[in-house]
Amino acid sequence: MQASNHSDHHDDEERKNATFGSGSPLGEVPESDAIIDANEPTPEDERVEALLERATIDVPEFADAVEQQEASDAAETLEQIGGAAAVEVIEEMETESAAEALAHMHPSLAVSVLEDLIEEDPSYAGKLIEEMEPDDATDLLQNLSDASRDRLLGTLGKVEAVKFRRLLEYPEKSAGGMMTTDYLAVRDTMTVREATEAIRRADSGEDWLYVFVVDWRGRLQGRATMRAMLLADPSQRVTDICERQVDAVKPGVDRVDVAREFEKYDYLVLPVVDEEDRMLGVITVDDVVDTIRQEGTESAQAMVGAGREEAVFSSVADKLRGRLPWLFVNLFTSSIAAIVVLQFDGLITSVALLAVIMPVIANQAGNAGQQSLAVTLRGIVLDEVRDGSALRLVRREGIVGVINGTICGVIVGLVVGGIEYYQHPESMMWKLGIVVGISMTLALAVGTLVGSSLPLIVRRCGADPATASTIFLTMVTDSMSFFVFLGLASALSGWIGIVSN
Repeated sequence: MQASNHSDHHDDEERKNATFGSGSPLGEVPESDAIIDANEPTPEDERVEALLERATIDVPEFADAVEQQEASDAAETLEQIGGAAAVEVIEEMETESAAEALAHMHPSLAVSVLEDLIEEDPSYAGKLIEEMEPDDATDLLQNLSDASRDRLLGTLGKVEAVKFRRLLEYPEKSAGGMMTTDYLAVRDTMTVREATEAIRRADSGEDWLYVFVVDWRGRLQGRATMRAMLLADPSQRVTDICERQVDAVKPGVDRVDVAREFEKYDYLVLPVVDEEDRMLGVITVDDVVDTIRQEGTESAQAMVGAGREEAVFSSVADKLRGRLPWLFVNLFTSSIAAIVVLQFDGLITSVALLAVIMPVIANQAGNAGQQSLAVTLRGIVLDEVRDGSALRLVRREGIVGVINGTICGVIVGLVVGGIEYYQHPESMMWKLGIVVGISMTLALAVGTLVGSSLPLIVRRCGADPATASTIFLTMVTDSMSFFVFLGLASALSGWIGIVSN
């Protein structure tokens, strides 16, 4: 009976301290200063802004202020001051704070800062790398020059250097390149009590929700939630409370496929295993979010012929290297449309109105093609476009193009025909409106068909469907629009009443 009373008293204490989803801990009133408005600048941010407004910056004082900021905010501050100033501030900061800020900086700027640090003090640069999460550190190491990377790795301890060299063996855009080796794992022979003690002693920088269970060879045997560990009988074996069937990926899987799996199944963390199911690392959802953002940015830039890896802070050389080749390609493709127009120079000389209408039709066709291209690329990225549905997609887009083209063609044709009839009622030039309407319909139909089929054709050839897609789309839509309109006007010149020079 006394034991029962003690248990009831203990439960009452638990209830007093329990937190419910719809309220506060029972018996407690939350303090007003416990809530921070996420949209308002913090006192630390305001202090940094005040220091930035000074004519000169005291580096030690400024570094102390940046240390007090959240890592992501500190990264933005360092990006704002940039270059040599950011290097000076980082050198004055505590190693842990500097490493976190550097890891949150834009990759191209972070790599630039790290390169400068390696030149000035490679041992300090090595300490920063050691303080980072393994996946963040590997991302930076992968983008360093070979000489800088080797120099930095030479400052690390043997164990750390071997760890990073192994991570660097995986392609940057693969599951292995995304994973971190910082995770919680316990042996399958442990009891819950032993596993809990091992977790307490673990040196991990992450707030993990899961504990992975492995055998003596490191092979994945299951996964247990922290909640299950807390509620389980301490004498139970961890294998009795863990999930025995665990989804995992191989290190060579493309990061886009990994992101798709996270999106489809709402994973928070996914283990990476080798061919023998030995744990290599884990991929967390925050890394997947970064991947989705990077892929979207790279695809958008690739569509217009900018460098995939180019960023706002990239060097002039990197920007030229990424853009100039595609500008040469665009120069060639645009000349094709110019050659088409040149074949009808006499017709254009006779009727100046043709030169006014040509870009209108080409622009509409290009816009229609861009719409179709964007929808198709989105479907490819989200894995909505499968081999069996590709033909239906192109057919549907073609129908949309014909309908839109007909509507736009009728409107523009009536406007052109009306203007010509009003200005020259005695001539037959009002018939040019009919030619404009037909040309607009055909051009928009071609634009949507090309816009929807171009990414599918490029993907079938094994290339990235986004690469310079707008350049080739513009080439086709401009050339076809000019050819259809001018060709139709030339063929019907006698009926319209055009006298060619």
